[in-house]
Order: sequence, then structure tokens, then C-alpha cells
Amino acid sequence: MHPIHRETHLIERIGWLRAAVLGANDGIISTASLVVGVAAAANSFGEVLVAGVAGLVAGAMSMAAGEYVSVSSQADTEQADLARERKELADTPESELDELSKIYVNRGVEVALARQVAEQLTAKDAFAAHARDELGLSAHVVAQPVQAALTSALTFSVGAALPIGIVLLAPSGSTSLIVSAGSLFCLALLGALSARIGGAGMMKPTLRVTFWGAIAMAASAGIGALVGHAV
Repeated sequence: MHPIHRETHLIERIGWLRAAVLGANDGIISTASLVVGVAAAANSFGEVLVAGVAGLVAGAMSMAAGEYVSVSSQADTEQADLARERKELADTPESELDELSKIYVNRGVEVALARQVAEQLTAKDAFAAHARDELGLSAHVVAQPVQAALTSALTFSVGAALPIGIVLLAPSGSTSLIVSAGSLFCLALLGALSARIGGAGMMKPTLRVTFWGAIAMAASAGIGALVGHAV
């Protein structure tokens, strides 16, 4: 008898991976851009450091609140659909069985076999079958607001701490250049790591996140320099 083959699919990571990558990426880019912009406008080390720390705290709170509200809205929609499906199963079970059979037929299953599959899955757990095959909802894709909020806040803080750490180590007078270079390196690592965890190719995600990070920092530095000269 062959041992049971268990598989771990990468799609199961999609919920927390999306929030983690978004949080860390935003933490690095927004804080580095803020630091670079302030450094271009002011020569005071204290001002640059305060701006970075303030950006970390405000950004982490904003990410947590934004993710919670956004994912909660998604969860509300999912729950409404699930409640409607539960009611339809109770009110019109035959129609729901026909609907489930049709889904399998449309996927290429022969009519008689599709009916048999639908009947067996309905007998086992009709609600789970319809949630999965009609609504496309399963355990690894259902919205989890608290998980998304905490993951985003934590990873944003970790990402934001990197430019701040670079500020502390950067020689006086070269803060903008050192923070930009160091942050772009961190973004490249993040892109490669997230691609690796997600099972995708590493080149495109790495280039994508580095490119847009460079654009954001360049824009912030330019605006900071203009404002600094104006005031």
C-alpha cells in the first residue's frame, strides 16, 4: 500500500503573503521617500529621523486600518453570498442540485456522471460543495480582516525600520544617496523573496518593485529639494 501523498499548494499562502508583501513594500518605499524628501529639504539629522519615525508609526496604523476596513468589506460580501446560498439550499434543494450538476457539466463532466457527483457531494455537505464550486470560496481564500490588518501593520513597521536604520548609519551629508541606494537594495531583496515564497520567477517581481521604488524616491527628493529652496 502506497503512503498517503500530501501536497502543500502555494495558493494557500496567498492571503498572508499578499498582506505581508504589500506592508513591507509600502513601509520601505513610503518611509524611504519621506526621509529622502525631508533630507533634500533640510540639513538637520534630527528632522530627518523624526520624519522617518513619524512615518513608520502613522503608516503602520494606516495600513492596519485600511486593510481591516477593506478586507472586512470583502468578508461582508462573502458572508452575504454564503447566507443567500444557505437559504436557497433550504428553500429549493432540487434547483440547487440541478445547478451544481450543470456546473460540473460546464467543466467537461459527462451529464450522468455530473449528476452523480453532485448528488454525492450534496449528501456529504451541500453547503460546502456550493460554496466551493458555485461561489469559489474555500478556507484558504476566505477574507480574514484581523489577520490582514496585523500582518500589514507588522510588515510595514519592519519595512519602514530599514530606511530609518540606514539613516542612523549614513554619513552626514549623504543621507539621501545612502538611504535611496540601501532602500532599493532592500526592495530588490523583498521582491525576490516574495517571488520565491510564492513560487514565481524572481526577475520580474524584483525589477518591478525596484523600479517603482526608485520612481517614488526620485519624485520625493525632487519635491523636497524644490520646497527646501523655496522656504
